[in-house]
Amino acid sequence: MEQVATSKSHKMLFFNTLAFTVCFAVWMLNGVLVTFLVDNQVFDWGPVKMGWLFGIPVLTGAIFRLPAGILTDKFGGKPVYAILLLVCAIPLFLLSTANSFFSFALYSFGFGLTGVSFAIGIAYTSVWYPKHRQGTALGIFGAGNAGAALTTLLAPTMLEWLTNDGANIEGWRKLPLIYGAALVVMGIVFLIFTENKKPVSNNKNMRQILSPLKNVRVWRFGMYYFLVFGCFVAFSQWLVPYFVNVYYLPLVTAGLFAALFSFPSGVIRAAGGWLSDIYGARKIMYWVLGASVAICLMLFVPKMEITSPGKGVMAKQDGVVTLVSEGLIKVGEREYPLTVKNAEYENTDDKLLVLPTKDAWQEPIVNVGDTITRKQLIGKGVTKIYFQANVWIFAILVILIGSIWGVGKAAVYKHIPDYFPDEVGVVGGMVGVLGGLGGFFCPIIFGYLLEGTGLWTSCWLFMFFLTALCLVWMHSTVTKINKRSSPETSLNMEIK
Repeated sequence: MEQVATSKSHKMLFFNTLAFTVCFAVWMLNGVLVTFLVDNQVFDWGPVKMGWLFGIPVLTGAIFRLPAGILTDKFGGKPVYAILLLVCAIPLFLLSTANSFFSFALYSFGFGLTGVSFAIGIAYTSVWYPKHRQGTALGIFGAGNAGAALTTLLAPTMLEWLTNDGANIEGWRKLPLIYGAALVVMGIVFLIFTENKKPVSNNKNMRQILSPLKNVRVWRFGMYYFLVFGCFVAFSQWLVPYFVNVYYLPLVTAGLFAALFSFPSGVIRAAGGWLSDIYGARKIMYWVLGASVAICLMLFVPKMEITSPGKGVMAKQDGVVTLVSEGLIKVGEREYPLTVKNAEYENTDDKLLVLPTKDAWQEPIVNVGDTITRKQLIGKGVTKIYFQANVWIFAILVILIGSIWGVGKAAVYKHIPDYFPDEVGVVGGMVGVLGGLGGFFCPIIFGYLLEGTGLWTSCWLFMFFLTALCLVWMHSTVTKINKRSSPETSLNMEIK
């Protein structure tokens, strides 16, 4: 760890962040590519298979983060990062030849190794900055998450161009080649312009290296990261088919909206590191989890119409029905006006309805010539509640929660160099593993929830319960810490 940041520190941070941005863009490739292939009927994959293909690259990036962090602590970031960039280009080149679910999944597992770039970059960045600057530095590095936005923003347009707007559908195979070439170029640039540096205590044996994982604090941070990072990764891919299926948007437009979720979250991570340096990570995490619970609850309400029996019309005397129309029933000479359905709500997609809107009307249930008795129902009431879940309101809430998670990602990683300054690679790797597992499991869970309930918003209900669980766990832990500590000591435990 450096005692003071230098120009060389900033240079390493720049190339580190640039490489992470490229890797993250590759890592999120399947979100756009698989959606495109399914929408254009190149492959007949349902939501469950799509969820698996979204999750498999994330799984690779998750399970190999710990060994990648250990290797970085042992050999330094330059050789490990450069080898990763060059090796991951190979499965991308092979992906261009995929013709089945199995081959697509296999090659996705290979290029998913780009996800371990986070563990490498965290360890490699931390050795160049002093302790009091690491929150900000790691936050800036984490802004490479914006690579997800680059893929969701640019890949749909590239696919349209490569396939000539679908006329040459096999043109999609060039996109993995382009991504593979980007990794090769970045790997060469990294080898030329960066300098290697290792932590001071890089000669530990394996048992000593892994010893920090006994600390419960590591696993608690990992659980928070499962939410703020893993779910961010999951939605960076899941939102593309979400916008296509729920709001009937073209793939390019859906990719733009998904990019609006990914990009602010990545960029604001740098601000999250700065806020954590100033106010303490615990305060930031309270705010992040509390706001997430509220927003997930709002996002759960689906786009829907609810029909219910309403106030009907009953005959006030015996008689014979002499007239039946949409707005009037006559029994003998007595008239019974009916409330007519409001044509304004025939197509609610054309209007901006922020809150649920109600329409109530009555429909005749008798015919001319029917003999009726007093208090007999002659016109049934119908009440319909419309909830539009407007795309613009939905997008604003999604951007907001993505940005909140971005702050949370920096707050979680602010702890690691403070408590484990010489084991940032292994601890950061373990926390990253748990976060990456969130990115793997969540799309699969979303797929099964969609298949079982038929509701696209079921994913937000799952997020509500997961966020609430994290908030309760954190609060109970903080309460226990404060009870065991004196008031003076608890003030010094703000970042725990």
